[in-house]
Amino acid sequence: MAVKLHRCSTMWVKIQSHPCWRVQSALDQQGIEYEVVKGPLSKGKRDDLERLSGQRLYPVIELEDGTIYREQSKKMRARIIAGGLFGAPETHDHEHHHHDHEHHHHGHEHGEHEH
Repeated sequence: MAVKLHRCSTMWVKIQSHPCWRVQSALDQQGIEYEVVKGPLSKGKRDDLERLSGQRLYPVIELEDGTIYREQSKKMRARIIAGGLFGAPETHDHEHHHHDHEHHHHGHEHGEHEH
């Protein structure tokens, strides 16, 4: 799967406190194939990134279908390591939706009782 990691150009910084490396190392750890797209270090020159993601902060992950994923790097890393980069959390929410629907049904009966 061709994932693109949009990150700053300081590739040599490999410490966990660096947001780009934090996310890149999580991709490595999970064995996810990706292409690095290096961008300008200066936020003022990140016009392409803003066009792509609506903001100017790195890192940004671009999925194969063009979906853009960006949040705090710690949250991005946690989601990648949990195996949720490719939509697992959405599946989980869908399961809850069924539960909510049943709950709503009970609420509806209760509403009839009050009425």
